[in-house]
Amino acid sequence: MDRSISPEQLVRAKSLGFSDKQIAGLTGQGEDAVRARRRELGLVPSYRLVDTCAAEFEAYTPYYYSTYDRGDDEVKVSAKRKVMILGGGPNRIGQGIEFDYCCVHAAFALKEDGFETIMVNSNPETVSTDYDTSDKLYFEPLTLEDVLHIYEREGCWGAIAQFGGQTPLNLALGLQKNGVNIIGTSPQEIEIAEDRKLFAAMLNKLNIPQPPNGIATNEAEALEVAKRLSYPILVRPSFVLGGRAMQIVYSDAELTHYMRFAVEASPERPVLVDKFLEDATEVDVDCIADVGRFDDPSQGTIVIGGILEHIEFAGVHSGDAAMVLPPHTLNDATIRVIREYTHAMARELKVIGLMNVQYAVKGDTVYVLEVNPRASRTVPFVSKAIGLPLAKLAAKVMAGKTLKELGFTAEIWPGYWAVKESVFPFNRFHGQDIILSPEMRSTGEVMGLDADLGIAYAKSQMAAGVPLPTSGRLFISVNDADKPRVAPLARQFVELGFELIATGGTATVLEQAGLKVRRIFKLQEGRPNALDLLKNRELQLVINTPSGATPRADEVKIRTTAVYTGTPIMTTLSGAKAAVLGIAALKRQGYQVKALQEYH
Repeated sequence: MDRSISPEQLVRAKSLGFSDKQIAGLTGQGEDAVRARRRELGLVPSYRLVDTCAAEFEAYTPYYYSTYDRGDDEVKVSAKRKVMILGGGPNRIGQGIEFDYCCVHAAFALKEDGFETIMVNSNPETVSTDYDTSDKLYFEPLTLEDVLHIYEREGCWGAIAQFGGQTPLNLALGLQKNGVNIIGTSPQEIEIAEDRKLFAAMLNKLNIPQPPNGIATNEAEALEVAKRLSYPILVRPSFVLGGRAMQIVYSDAELTHYMRFAVEASPERPVLVDKFLEDATEVDVDCIADVGRFDDPSQGTIVIGGILEHIEFAGVHSGDAAMVLPPHTLNDATIRVIREYTHAMARELKVIGLMNVQYAVKGDTVYVLEVNPRASRTVPFVSKAIGLPLAKLAAKVMAGKTLKELGFTAEIWPGYWAVKESVFPFNRFHGQDIILSPEMRSTGEVMGLDADLGIAYAKSQMAAGVPLPTSGRLFISVNDADKPRVAPLARQFVELGFELIATGGTATVLEQAGLKVRRIFKLQEGRPNALDLLKNRELQLVINTPSGATPRADEVKIRTTAVYTGTPIMTTLSGAKAAVLGIAALKRQGYQVKALQEYH
């Protein structure tokens, strides 16, 4: 229904802070129509300087905010060629400060190449909003309306939407339709990677496998897809940030609950359903390419920055997973396939700048899980590990240079190990289970570097605030699926001097393997139990793998108590194996500290 709005009402609505989108919704018009009407009336915002000197002195810091109050516009527009960089907006769990790193490096790189840099971001707690990062900063929301105003007011040559994460990326197509020059990989190519049907068609064309999958727009369709794929499945909404509302589902009941309460599915917002590959190894690859600069994509250059193998099983969000660079268990044939697939997809998508690929390796098959032709959370880690600023190089490529001009044409394979570990806020969220999932929950990350993989892992645990013990008591409680594999691991801990403590079924498995175990009560059986030992600081390490999709209350209590008491805890056998490696290396040789620059 069209409820017309008078020029006076439109002026008043804008001065009160109503966006074009809100006005469009209230009047039954389209956002484009409201924008066009505003422009007819000459109704555009003016920009004022943020007074960083509290009116004591005249402020010159180029921070701007918009207002519809009539008054002077304080923007001083230069004749230099300008590039707008879209930041990530408000930081929250799932957003990732790594994208801010990429935006900052883009600003530095483009300044070096003579561009004036215009940063758009609304978070004062980031480095991208520091006074010495960009030439001008606009404290504005990351919306189509606000970004268009700034782009036009500054007369920008181009805009970078691929360094701020999913928030600015969602704006890319709308900005391009309104005349913005999105530099780097085109929004249409990004759409191919994001749209499930287009993505599947591309992989079929390139003969690259992906896990069986489907799309559901309602509960009935989801159940139908699940029946075809068989459980377990991975479900997620399309176009999500930080894996939000992503879940591994094991039954019809769980799927029904997810569709009814976790997401709002519709034809415009379908739920993506993938067959979940249990016990697969996940691999992240970051590469940089300039192939889209050439009429013939085969002419361009593609260089892999780093191949990172996850320590945790596939299904843990890449922002949460511990990772090793270079890969520590993959064979040469698998690494060769990963390289071939990465190059093929970069050429097909005509990538200009960065691209991240997530793979799952199961047996001899390499599956593609996801492709993002943009900056990723692992770019800062990879850059520091190999000693080259990938985001800087990518920004220069996006602005017109080739990788040959920049002198980066060969992959760097480090002669040492770099281990990434995530840092979590669980001690601030009482009662929250610490089990990792496809939904990102970390709030930071650390790096361990060493010529020995075990020491590199041990260093990463120290940096994350939970250093590995070299002796003491180890409490083990694993699920039924892990029981057949736990005895050899426990034996390694015994050989390192640890005393084993376990309950019920796990204790029986360890005793049958000939290991000496101190049995304790389960929580509901009596005392002393694992909680008592944790609170009394009598445990130095815990291995506790979850019993199912919905963990038992006593398991959650054990895991959360371990966090509150600062006791290192492993929730996967792969994590426990890495801990054995680290402890053995520490006992064997200790560790030494070197500056990052010494490795390079």
